[in-house]
Amino acid sequence: MHGVVGKPPGATDSHAVVTSKIMLLMLVAMTGVAPISLYMLVPALPVLATTFGGDIAVAQMTVSLYMVGIACSQLIMGPLSDKFGRRPVLLAGLALMVAASVGCSLAQTLPQLIAARFLQALGGATGMVVSRAIIRDLYSRDRISSMISLVIAVMMMAQMLSALVGGLLETAFGWRAIFYFITAASLSVAVLIALALPETRGERSESSSFRGDVGKLIRNRAFIGYVLCQVLASQIIFMFAGGGPYIVVTQMGRTTAEYGAWFATTGFAYLIGNVFCVRFAPRHSLEKLIWFGLAVQFGGALLNLVLSIAGINQAPLWLFGTQMIVMVANAFVMNNAAAGAISARPEAAGTASGAMGFLQQGIGALVSQFGAYLGGHSTTTLPLTAAIFALSIACVSVMFFIVPRRTVVVSEELVKKAEEEESGML
Repeated sequence: MHGVVGKPPGATDSHAVVTSKIMLLMLVAMTGVAPISLYMLVPALPVLATTFGGDIAVAQMTVSLYMVGIACSQLIMGPLSDKFGRRPVLLAGLALMVAASVGCSLAQTLPQLIAARFLQALGGATGMVVSRAIIRDLYSRDRISSMISLVIAVMMMAQMLSALVGGLLETAFGWRAIFYFITAASLSVAVLIALALPETRGERSESSSFRGDVGKLIRNRAFIGYVLCQVLASQIIFMFAGGGPYIVVTQMGRTTAEYGAWFATTGFAYLIGNVFCVRFAPRHSLEKLIWFGLAVQFGGALLNLVLSIAGINQAPLWLFGTQMIVMVANAFVMNNAAAGAISARPEAAGTASGAMGFLQQGIGALVSQFGAYLGGHSTTTLPLTAAIFALSIACVSVMFFIVPRRTVVVSEELVKKAEEEESGML
């Protein structure tokens, strides 16, 4: 199959699995099980607060600490998958999610539910970090972004429906039914992985270690540049998500339901961006696609800023219509920058993926709070759109000043040969 790097040692018949739709199904399932489980519970938060006699802010911790669990999981599970292999770490994470989901369904107090949700995220998010490492194991550098985009595109269609499914389950059977569903779904994913997923990680040097992998990544200019570009681009989403509700509901006087409908348009735009990325990635280099995304992202952010200064985008149609341009471009930047980051050191793809995911989620929690502050303490959209424009400039600056220029096409064979020559000189 075009783009497949090769069959790792010990991965029996992995080539046949890669060429089938089963691999795509497994990648989507392992990537989506954690975020889908996150959004399924959101409609039931008011019910949880009433049921357990707590404040809605306490019930909200079932979501906020879940996000902390996702961030911690990526930092832990990525390096573990480099050391012990993708398959065992993924199965262990899914087993933890199944056990924690059962704990959620049996919880008698909010603190018990919050603790179980944290463990649920810690286990479930393993698939998010390991899926990127698996894609790096199986595909060449210039094919990675299209595979990541394809997985995200399929996953987002399911994710968009997750809140609806959660609301229907809660209305028909009660909030515990949500966790019965999550338990069954995560168990099904674990069984699918156990039966169909071969080990994809190649052989590692005996001298390889987590400390060594981290040291090499930190000293790798390309890795730092791509990670910063990807993380900064992702903060545009968190910034807008944090400030958007206050602007639409408080400043513009619209209902929360209307805000939800408008916000869905940005998710649809991001989905479209992923679809386009799948189409164009096999024909163009990572760098060209990133620069295309950065240019369109910068243009959309600038347009939104100009409309704010002119006072035109004080209506959802203008604000979200322009933000949709930014989101389409954002998909190009994020997916291709992620592909570049995990390709910087192929033998440490899990560690690279985990570090990137941790920074994205961890910084995102702070940026979303800052976005909420800008939206809630302003009378116009200008502070929020100015912050988004600043982030787009930061993305361009990182790509221009930090990521090295590729003057020649560097194949993986040349990289391996250069490393062997370097080790021989040492």
